[in-house]
Amino acid sequence: MNSVFAGRYSSARSFVSELKGIAMRTIRLLFIAFVIAAAFFWYTTHRPGSLNPSAWFGRPDKVHIIEAAQNGPPQLDSEEQVNVAVYRKGLPSVVNITSTTVSFDFFYGVMPQHGQGTGFIIDKEGHILTNDHVVSGAQQVEVTLSNRKKYRAEVIGRSPAHDLAVLKINAPELTPAVLGDSRNLVVGQKVFAIGNPFGLSGTMTNGIISSIRPVDTGNGPPIDDAIQTDAAINPGNSGGPLLNSRGEVIGINSMIITGGIGQSAGVGFAIPINTAKAILNDLVTIGSVRRPTLGIRGLPIVPELAQELGLPTESGVLIIQVIPGSGAARAGIRAGNQPAYLGRTRINLGGDLLVAIDGEDIVDLRDIARVMNTKRAGDIVTVTIYREKRKMDVKVTLGEAQERA
Repeated sequence: MNSVFAGRYSSARSFVSELKGIAMRTIRLLFIAFVIAAAFFWYTTHRPGSLNPSAWFGRPDKVHIIEAAQNGPPQLDSEEQVNVAVYRKGLPSVVNITSTTVSFDFFYGVMPQHGQGTGFIIDKEGHILTNDHVVSGAQQVEVTLSNRKKYRAEVIGRSPAHDLAVLKINAPELTPAVLGDSRNLVVGQKVFAIGNPFGLSGTMTNGIISSIRPVDTGNGPPIDDAIQTDAAINPGNSGGPLLNSRGEVIGINSMIITGGIGQSAGVGFAIPINTAKAILNDLVTIGSVRRPTLGIRGLPIVPELAQELGLPTESGVLIIQVIPGSGAARAGIRAGNQPAYLGRTRINLGGDLLVAIDGEDIVDLRDIARVMNTKRAGDIVTVTIYREKRKMDVKVTLGEAQERA
C-alpha cells in the first residue's frame, strides 16, 4: 500500500516539475519577444525617416541618369520641320475674337455674355476675316493678336449667306496671312488648323482633307465644295484658317459634326478660300455682298428628257428665260420660244443649252449657284452652250442680283 502511494506521489512530483519547466520556457520566450518589440519600437520612433524603405538601403551621393546629347537645337525630321514652318508662318496672322452680347435676367438686369472665336488678318490695314456666326448679334468685339495685345474691333461687312464677316482694327505692324487657292484641292492632302479652341490661344492641329462636298449649314444656303477634314476643330476654332503645307490659307474653319459630344469627332468643315476671295472686296467696300447672276432661268436636263427633246447632250441646263438687260441678254444668249408644259408648269423650249461656265461642267442649277459663289458682280465668265447642234462659247459679264446677302 505504501509502495503504491509512494509511486503515485513520485509521478505527481514529476508532472508538476514538467509544468514548471514549460512555464519557465514560455516566460523566457515572452520576455525575449518583449525585448525585441521594445527595441524595434525605440528604433523606429527615435530615427526620423526610418520607416521609409529607401532609408533601409541608404542614400546614394548622386543620381545617375542618361541624358540626350545637347548639340544645339533639336533635330527634327522632315515632317516635323513642315509642321514647325507652317505654325511659325501662320501664327502671327491668327487672332482671338471675343464677342460680347447683352441679355437680361428675370429682373431685367443686364447680363453680358461672351463668345470666343478665331479670325485671321488679311491685309496691313487691319482687316480680319472670320465667320459671321462668331460676331452675329455682338454689341462689342475685341481682338487679341498673337503678341497678346488687345484691340477693339468694328464689324464692317457681313454675309450671313456665306457665313463670313470682316472686322477692322487699328494696329501697327500687322502680318497678313497668305491666301492660297482652293480650286485644285485633293482628298488626302495634308492640312493644318490654327485657332483658339476652348479659348486656348495659338493651338495648331493637323490632319488631311477627308472629302470635298456640299454641306447643309442648317441656317442658310449650303456650303458648296466645303472642305471636310479630320484635323481637330473644336468650339473656338470657328473663323480660323485652314492651311496647306506651305502655310497658305485654303479655307475658313466653320463647323463641326460632334455626334452630340460637343467637341471634335474628326469631322470638321471649312469654307473654301476662293468663296471668300470672291466677296471680300464687297464686304470691305460696301459692307455687304453684290451677288452675281447670269440673268437666266433654266431647266435641268436628265437623259430621258434630253432624248425626248432631241438634245445633243444628256445633261445641262436648258435656258427657258433670259432676264431683259442682264449679262446673258447683252451677250446674246437665247431663251426658248416654243410653249410646252412640264406637268402643270408652262415652259418655253428651243433655247440654248448651258453645259459649262469657265470650263466647269454644269449639270443642274446647283452647279450654277456653286460657280456664282466664287464670282462677283462685274466678272466676265465664259459660258459654253449648245445652240441646236452647234457648240459655242459666249463671254458674259455677270450682273448683280436684286437681293443682297
